[in-house]
Amino acid sequence: MPSDWDDVPLQSCAERIVRGASPRPIEDPKWFDNRSSVGWLRISDATSSGRFLTETQQRLSTAGIRHSRPVSAGGLVMSICATVGRPIETSIDVCIHDGFVHFDKPSIDQGFLYYVLTDLEPRWSKRGQTGSQMNLNTGLIKATKVAVPRDSSEQSSIATALGDVDALLAAQDALIAKKRAIKQGAMQELLTGKRRLPGFSGEWEVRRLGSLGQSYGGLVGKTKNDFGQGDAQYVTFVNVMANIVVDVNAFDKVNISPGELQNRVLKNDLLFNGSSETPEEVAMCALVVDEVKNLYLNSFCFGFRLNDGAGIDSLFLTYYMRGQIGRDLIKSLAQGSTRYNLSKPAFLDGELILPSADEQVAIANVLSDMGAEIAALEAKRAKTAQLKQGMMQTLLTGRLRLV
Repeated sequence: MPSDWDDVPLQSCAERIVRGASPRPIEDPKWFDNRSSVGWLRISDATSSGRFLTETQQRLSTAGIRHSRPVSAGGLVMSICATVGRPIETSIDVCIHDGFVHFDKPSIDQGFLYYVLTDLEPRWSKRGQTGSQMNLNTGLIKATKVAVPRDSSEQSSIATALGDVDALLAAQDALIAKKRAIKQGAMQELLTGKRRLPGFSGEWEVRRLGSLGQSYGGLVGKTKNDFGQGDAQYVTFVNVMANIVVDVNAFDKVNISPGELQNRVLKNDLLFNGSSETPEEVAMCALVVDEVKNLYLNSFCFGFRLNDGAGIDSLFLTYYMRGQIGRDLIKSLAQGSTRYNLSKPAFLDGELILPSADEQVAIANVLSDMGAEIAALEAKRAKTAQLKQGMMQTLLTGRLRLV
């Protein structure tokens, strides 16, 4: 730590650190009034908010305000329950739940203090108390030592530098969200024929899935001792659910004995999960685009292999099954109450309305290019986040000084 910095307890960084309060019983409707201008800050608001809190899910009535802890707009609070250590600056007048503390009248630059608390956030869970959920003791918070430059202008400069990176991250998040929305709109139009690409016309054709290919099951007869070892690999349930194209870096090992009868996964196979807690998430489709030797599928999923000469582009069909029209089809076929399942015969009886093979390829290329652009933006955003982490580690310890 530089000689002109001090190692001080958090208690000395504000006039007081005071815990919030909650009216009881908390479910009583008399405490709430959506016409009120005073928000009711609860843990669920903290988990969905960025640095600045601009709204809350609920607002307090006059009676509710009297039984809680008011914090004026521009205040700094931190969660101490469940999601512990999450700092937030309030852009609106709020009252804070007893799962928060308020850093009232900071004696150091508030922006600097915000980033000090942000840096501490991942460490609190190791020091908190556990019961039904994680909690932080206010005494522990007050006694925690932090490094603070004596010069308030240096505090402000550090906060400004980190704030600029946060603004860049927010702009990147907004751009990624915009590109995702554009892609979603393009999928809805291109996969239903509402919008045609230049050079294509004519009617689309009704095709039955069972006429396009054959289904096969995942691994059978395996015990937990077979997994995590062996020369073979298998595609996990999560890999199928989360990706349009299966992630070849996320395969797990499985032991397959010589001569064992199991269905192998081949290049251009489409993989589907067979069940889910909601009908909307049954039979999410992922495509295998690489040739991987000795690859199998987990037992909770099934594969679909296109027939030679079926006139179907596998990537187009993957987008189709993940798009709204494919989701609507699967939802109509899924059965269940608490958990929904899709039988292979029902799946194979499903009917699709498809364009020519050439138009399928063109549509898949457009959507794939959009996906590649989004992936590049996400990679850039990840690098920015790494840059911010490195800046926090050096700026908040004084290893790097701003001129």
